[in-house]
Amino acid sequence: MENQKEYFVPINEVAKQLDVPAHTLRYWEKQFPGAIRPVTGAGNRRYYRRDTIEKLESIKSLLYDKGMTIAGVKKILHNGTFETETSNVKPQPQKIIVQKVETKSVDNDDIDAVIDLLNQAKMFLN
Repeated sequence: MENQKEYFVPINEVAKQLDVPAHTLRYWEKQFPGAIRPVTGAGNRRYYRRDTIEKLESIKSLLYDKGMTIAGVKKILHNGTFETETSNVKPQPQKIIVQKVETKSVDNDDIDAVIDLLNQAKMFLN
């Protein structure tokens, strides 16, 4: 019985292990029905086998690290090149985008004009 508990992993533990929400795993289940087939237990709880968890890790890597689309992963699964593609997966470095913001100097006259407009709007609304 202990061996059986070790063999089947509940969806919440798999979600923590892969660092994705459980609803994402359920979505992938619908998108890749041939590759991901959890065992359902009492109360329709999902339990994953070790080989299914490995496939989920590979799918996550293809989607998140390699930047593939769901359709691209489906095509790989359909062509039978899943093992080849997943063995070549290397994490992509994160890109950091820095934007330069230009600032203008503001006169006190401009600030006073805005305050006057706001006061007029306040009086109009009251």
